[in-house]
Amino acid sequence: MNICYIENGVCAPKGYRAAGVHCGIRKNKKKKDLALIVSDAACSAAAVYTKNKVKSAPILVNREHLKDGTARAIICNSGNANTCAPNGVEIANGACRLTAETLRINENDVIVCSTGVIGEPIFLEPFERGIPRLVKKLSYDGSDAAAHAIMTTDKEKKEFAASFSIDGKECRIGGIAKGSGMINPNMATMLCFITTDAAISSHMLQKALDRDVADTFNQISIDGDTSTNDTVAIIANGLAENAAINEDGDDFQGFCEALRAVTTRLCRGIAKDGEGASKLIECVVSGAPGQDAARRISKSVVQSELVKTAVFGEDANWGRVLCAAGYADADFDVSKVDIVLSSASGDVEVCRRANACPFDEELAKQILSEDEIRLLISLNQGDGNAVAYGCDLTYDYVRINARYRT
Repeated sequence: MNICYIENGVCAPKGYRAAGVHCGIRKNKKKKDLALIVSDAACSAAAVYTKNKVKSAPILVNREHLKDGTARAIICNSGNANTCAPNGVEIANGACRLTAETLRINENDVIVCSTGVIGEPIFLEPFERGIPRLVKKLSYDGSDAAAHAIMTTDKEKKEFAASFSIDGKECRIGGIAKGSGMINPNMATMLCFITTDAAISSHMLQKALDRDVADTFNQISIDGDTSTNDTVAIIANGLAENAAINEDGDDFQGFCEALRAVTTRLCRGIAKDGEGASKLIECVVSGAPGQDAARRISKSVVQSELVKTAVFGEDANWGRVLCAAGYADADFDVSKVDIVLSSASGDVEVCRRANACPFDEELAKQILSEDEIRLLISLNQGDGNAVAYGCDLTYDYVRINARYRT
């Protein structure tokens, strides 16, 4: 399939407008804190959520709203997670009601999300002020504003889109995401909103999303903390006018490929923008006994604090990589493992068949000096492959999280 990356994020597909404003939830008036994405037409919809037992109020509301598999708008605030607030569900419902009334759509067709500090009071007044202004600012070029409005400690926006063909029709898919800390999705304050103009049923949309997150969002780890708010939501309005995807087949596989193209870039963006991070770490596992084993091993490596600190220090301490692979909850023969360090500066093999092998320490340090590092682990015992996304652990991570509430 020919997939082309394009601009304009969630507004790249036909029939989507978005906006972002400051409504007063965040103290800093220069930072937007309320985002809205709206489709011109009714959409099929699907979502996945955190597996944390403590869940934000918006997740409880969204589970009810998406029982019929439809949605039309996504409203999201930053600066307050709306988690463990006594009136949290009331506020989440209120935000949906105000959005629906202003847009003149059904309240149950609104997806609501929040991100920010857990356990803080939340009030409806900022939504009452902000939603009417937000609706007035809706634009077919508004993805950038929405992407900035959902950010908390993020340094960079995460916004990507792609075009592809189904049934001879050009289709588009776009997404925005936020996430920098408390990231270890298990479907962090990780949120992702995806739009598409492809025609696809809610059942197949859910199937595509469930399949995708196993190898994308669930393979990210910044700090090992699974948030109370993790949500990935996708809506599809069918305005591309392709033959509707209602079952497995080539069209569905093509849609899944395009979805993966966008979500992979969003995942890399989240990992690279980890709180205090200076380097993106990708752990690529190949030759595993199965895909699940490859997933577990690759994520075990990017979660290791000792691996993360070694990468930060540009120290080719490959024993930490092998150690983290070895304690993963997966069965494999350690004696067959090879490890290569890779980046834009080149490749160097540091471990062969689970033993030390001669390598150039200066080249290894140069490789680890780049801002994107790949740890290539070959298990040489099957056809399972997976990638996990993480970042180094720096002094700034402690500084940021030691004063997160203030």
